Amino acid sequence: MRHRNVRVLATLGPASDTFEMVSKLYEAGADAFRLNMSHSDHAGLARRVAMLRELERSVQHPISILVDLQGPKLRVGDMGEEGVVLENGETFTLDLDNAPGSKSRAPLPHPEILKVAEPGHHLLLDDGKINLRVEETDGSSLTTTVVAGGKLTSRKGVNIPDAVLPIPALTAKDRSDLEAALNLDVDWIALSFVQSAQDVAETKKLARGRAAVMAKIEKPSAINDLDAILDISDGLMVARGDLGVECPVETVPGLQKRITRAARRAGKPVVVATQMLESMIQNPVPTRAEVSDVATAVFEGADAVMLSAESAAGDYPVEAVAMMNSIAESIETDPNYGQIINAQRTEPEPTGPDALSKAARTVAETLNAAAIVCYTTSGSTGMRAARERSNVPVLALTPHAPTARRLSLVWGLNCVMTDDARDLDDMVDRAGRLAFQQGMARVGDRIVIMAGVPLGTPGATNMLRVAFVADSAANHP
Repeated sequence: MRHRNVRVLATLGPASDTFEMVSKLYEAGADAFRLNMSHSDHAGLARRVAMLRELERSVQHPISILVDLQGPKLRVGDMGEEGVVLENGETFTLDLDNAPGSKSRAPLPHPEILKVAEPGHHLLLDDGKINLRVEETDGSSLTTTVVAGGKLTSRKGVNIPDAVLPIPALTAKDRSDLEAALNLDVDWIALSFVQSAQDVAETKKLARGRAAVMAKIEKPSAINDLDAILDISDGLMVARGDLGVECPVETVPGLQKRITRAARRAGKPVVVATQMLESMIQNPVPTRAEVSDVATAVFEGADAVMLSAESAAGDYPVEAVAMMNSIAESIETDPNYGQIINAQRTEPEPTGPDALSKAARTVAETLNAAAIVCYTTSGSTGMRAARERSNVPVLALTPHAPTARRLSLVWGLNCVMTDDARDLDDMVDRAGRLAFQQGMARVGDRIVIMAGVPLGTPGATNMLRVAFVADSAANHP
């Protein structure tokens, strides 16, 4: 059992592509692993999933696998071997001509951009390093003024934050990658280029419940449609890299808080991602600012904090995970942590399961119980327990491996696979025994149990019970 509530999501890549390395990352604190399809083929995906399932069997604990789809990539065309330098105030044209670019023009092989760009809109090239303001458009070309210049080389990315592009979030490659991932029984799908709830709906339709779908919030249009996206998604990712390109960078911290708090209110997991310990790609220790950045996400009650290149391609992948783990453990023991988490707690929905989840937290904290034990089949009871952000540890018991794996990415849930209880006596005995075996409770401690009657019925959480951990828990094999 981890001695923290927030989860650490580590990306695999060339620096962490062996069983020995992923084992070290897990031991250092990684709870879940991200596989980025921008840098993987199907054979590589299958090999990494098999490696992680082997690790899961080795540690005898569920491990969550998240596959991140690439999404559409909008890029300028060929700019020649040397590229060109754009100066502020110059006029620069983008068009559909595939001829190599020059000092005055660049090929833009994306008619979708030309359809929606209007005078006054801005095009951001190369992760926002170059800023062009649209002056005129005729449907086949854009005449722009260089607002912020720089060197433009071939196939640099293009962002147009002022418009909603008529492009689906799923490309042909994404659809193929999605099916490959689903056939490998991965747990989460991260969807890139989300502009509206419809993008998520399409992916969920294709997934058919075989994996949970996490919407990456990285575009202004997604912010504008956040409530609808959150309603249909299984979780959110604050993708701060592209979000900081598409939106003014100074607004990203506020947007991060808005997204995190919205997800917490909805009781859905939220991951904070991108450049969290960026300097550890090349250095064994982070900057103080990066430590504060991770701490902010932990204080906000994010379900998980993510490492990208730090664990995928950096020189210190194990040290980066260990540092993330250490920061999280330190923050969660800070005297201010509980006050901040409690201040952001929201009232439950007027349903029986939500009311019972709140009651379980209240009873457990009042009695100073050792643990809250929730039986969960579909995962919804576990999610409700996590939404409460209790200061009492939560043990989620489920007979289903997919449920245990998905919940392993959720705040504060310690997931254990076990058979459904046979009856109420077995339910209490099993809860006490597993709480003892996981090191969460000792003989004589009180635990609070949440379950549904009839036992094993999904979505039927309707019972709350206080029990003592019996002597038999310590003697059971």
